[in-house]
Amino acid sequence: MNNTSGKLSFKEKVGYGLGDTASNLYWQMFVNFLLFFYTDIFGISAAAAGTMLMVSRFWDAINDPMMGIIADRTQSKWGRFRPYLIWISGPLAVVGVLAFITPDLSVTGKIIYAYITYTLIMMAYTAINIPYSALMGVLTPSTKERTSVATYRFVLAFVGAFIVQGLTLPLVRLFGGGNQALGFPLTMGAFGVLAGILFYITFATTKERVQPPASQKTSLKKDLNDLIHNRPWMVLLVMGIFTLGYIVVRSGSILYYFKYYIGNELQSALFMVLGTIAVIAGVACTQFFSKMLGKKKLYLIVMTLTSLLTILFYFVPKDQIILVFAVHILISFVMAPQAPLLWAMYADTADYSEWKNERRATGLVFSAATFAQKFGLAIGGGLAGFLLAGFGFKANVEQTPEALKGILLMMSLIPAVGSIVAMVAAIFYKLDDKTMEKIENELKERKINE
Repeated sequence: MNNTSGKLSFKEKVGYGLGDTASNLYWQMFVNFLLFFYTDIFGISAAAAGTMLMVSRFWDAINDPMMGIIADRTQSKWGRFRPYLIWISGPLAVVGVLAFITPDLSVTGKIIYAYITYTLIMMAYTAINIPYSALMGVLTPSTKERTSVATYRFVLAFVGAFIVQGLTLPLVRLFGGGNQALGFPLTMGAFGVLAGILFYITFATTKERVQPPASQKTSLKKDLNDLIHNRPWMVLLVMGIFTLGYIVVRSGSILYYFKYYIGNELQSALFMVLGTIAVIAGVACTQFFSKMLGKKKLYLIVMTLTSLLTILFYFVPKDQIILVFAVHILISFVMAPQAPLLWAMYADTADYSEWKNERRATGLVFSAATFAQKFGLAIGGGLAGFLLAGFGFKANVEQTPEALKGILLMMSLIPAVGSIVAMVAAIFYKLDDKTMEKIENELKERKINE
């Protein structure tokens, strides 16, 4: 069924967005707590954790596009993408718990266990998140409505972030009774149950309306060829990787920053929660500013301001704690629109590919978004581990001045490099709003004539 008006109900937008609340119950654990868990609780070195996070990503170079290809070819009474929200949520919850268990093994055994469980959870996350992301590209043919859907999505995504950042450490203490090795897997289990409920709500409240052209024949070779020659998609891939690299390095350093540099680990939860509140406010403004400026121009502005504010963070004295929080809140608010903008632009590149090649492979296009996420997680997480080791970090001891300065750099100047590269890459993205309006109208005419 094709929706020619493109207008979506409030219920469907919220229902779709709750799927990213669910996804972020996992993703935020990866970004904010996983490296810290590996070094300070699980008991492996920062260098070993960084190597594992980076090496395990090579599989995603095959795994993510493969899942996109599978999803595009799925035929069920529920559609191509929606079924995975109920098929995979259970396995994802199980491997989520396994990833945060601390087994009684040697250091080598623990490293092997970490490789296996981390790879499994990333595969399960791929199997549910690529179809979920691709679903946004088939809810409506309207590029403006997709920007609106993306705004709902990321407001609700950061509700998931709010839950994880605000409740993880308190729940770990509650469930573990002072034993963090017990508290972390039980907390992850609770998040997994909640995520399963939310994924089902998304499944039940959404519909797939945009279908490939009726004349399209299945051809993996042609799908891959179209993707490789989709220049806007390639630009977004670079933007996504470096944006996520920024987020992972900076977010993954927060617990170290407060535990070792500031000297008050408990303040980290408030720091993250206030930042997430600012992100939610920033995401809520995305549609308004996007209509005024256009997606590309708005992205360039927010990433420029993000880079400048992140550099400024380096110069904030640690005893000026209110200023530390204030600059972080500004960074969070200013950077927030980049997420819904990027995902709305991914949907635009799917339309662009159909317009140019008369073929549509939405799942494959969106697999790039998840690949960029996880490759950014790999680079950011791996780099964070290597940097900590290079600066001389040792878990649960007093840090050297060099290590403390290194932790500060990881909260400021180092991630700023990623935001600058993403900003420069965005200059080469050519699908502005005027171009997309033309593409949207021509695709509508084609579907009427099918």
